[in-house]
Amino acid sequence: MLLRATLIFAPALLLTRLSALLLLVIATRLISQTEYGLLTLVVTIGEMTDVAVSNWLRVGFLRLGGKNDVSRGSFRLAARVVTGTVPVALLIAAGAAAIVVPERWSAFTLAVGAYLIVGMIGRFGLTVLQMQQRNVAYSVVEALRAALQFVLPVVTMVLLHGSSFLVVSLSSSLGALIAALLACAIALRGIVAGPPRFTYRELFAIGVPMIVLAVVGFGLNSAERVLLKLDYDAAAVAVFAAAYALARQPIDLVANAVNTGGFPELVSRFDREGPEAAGAFLGQQMALMLRLSLPVVALLVALGGEITSIVLPPSYQGHVTLLFPIVGCGVVAANLMSFVFVNIIHAHKRPWLLISSSLPGSVATIGLSLLLIPPLAETGAALALLGGAIVGLAATVVVTERLTPVPVPWRDIGVSVVIAAASGVAAALGAAAMGDSAAIIRLVAGGLAGGAVFLGGNSLIYPEATRQLARKLAGRLGMA
Repeated sequence: MLLRATLIFAPALLLTRLSALLLLVIATRLISQTEYGLLTLVVTIGEMTDVAVSNWLRVGFLRLGGKNDVSRGSFRLAARVVTGTVPVALLIAAGAAAIVVPERWSAFTLAVGAYLIVGMIGRFGLTVLQMQQRNVAYSVVEALRAALQFVLPVVTMVLLHGSSFLVVSLSSSLGALIAALLACAIALRGIVAGPPRFTYRELFAIGVPMIVLAVVGFGLNSAERVLLKLDYDAAAVAVFAAAYALARQPIDLVANAVNTGGFPELVSRFDREGPEAAGAFLGQQMALMLRLSLPVVALLVALGGEITSIVLPPSYQGHVTLLFPIVGCGVVAANLMSFVFVNIIHAHKRPWLLISSSLPGSVATIGLSLLLIPPLAETGAALALLGGAIVGLAATVVVTERLTPVPVPWRDIGVSVVIAAASGVAAALGAAAMGDSAAIIRLVAGGLAGGAVFLGGNSLIYPEATRQLARKLAGRLGMA
């Protein structure tokens, strides 16, 4: 079930991450480093505000609204809440812009505002599709969004040479809006008659702690980039953001694909079979995430020089490569916290515990940022990210252990580490074997060598899972 759901959502998530990476390649060449840094800060402030104001609605709706059939009453109730959060989000964004980018406050506020409104509409429509188990429709809409958010900004940057971050951001928001409206239109066609299945009180009982959590968790989500801008400038943020995007995107692709299909199944098992079954399911989810994520980190470390020389212009190269292992490990730790242990808290409907589990990591990130960014700039930001993620993961494990212990698959983790290390060594040797060839040739050779070791190792140790994966992929390619 978990593997099947992962494969359904993976193509759309792959296109989303691929479009973001391609946009990184083009944007760093067509707009200045300062403008790219401001563009990434729009996303940073937008995500930070969105998590505080509207992300809780997705979790609450998924947890309370049922599975398969979504009633008209539930849909309308959730829609009213979404609409009511928009003014709050815009006020928060305006205040954040005044602190972070006071020199270009109006343009930054407009860009973040558009990002937030479009994101809320899209999140709402996709959540309903996810509840309705219309996974193919979900995947198609996300693929369309990825394509539009790549094509429209690129066209804008090409036609308007030297574009500002505002123009690029608004063109991206336009692409997201088209996909968001389509998601809502498709979701509406599956709505069934009936009253709400939950009340405002029940929804806010889940939501209010998550809002407080978002404020408390500022350190885990955004502190290092904001403090980097305040200590240095937008150009420094651009370097860190480029390293973060290149390291995060492939790792997040795996984690999100696993969790997007896994979370509804987790909730269903918790309700039907009890906490012990849910914990066992999350142990499997942890094993699968690490099995797929750790080799990605190894390949980033082994082929970092080749990747940056192909992807980034000269002003970004060199230093970004040094950030890959730090950022990659931080992203893996953060994903384990968010997509394994935090899910236990959601399943138990104990959202207030999220605050106590996230506060230590947030404090650690802010403290490390204040300590390390002034002398180390982007490296200090990466180390703060890693330190906060590790502290946050440890704190969440301690908190959730009292609710439902998640059996840690130590054997699977050990095997995954060995396979990842072997894949990284093979990739490095494959690239080195090409000598002074072009970077793209070294990257392809290293990627093929590392990929072959990864697939070979998994087929030897997990033969049945490998055969199942091959059958699923063949079936999907046959459908295509």
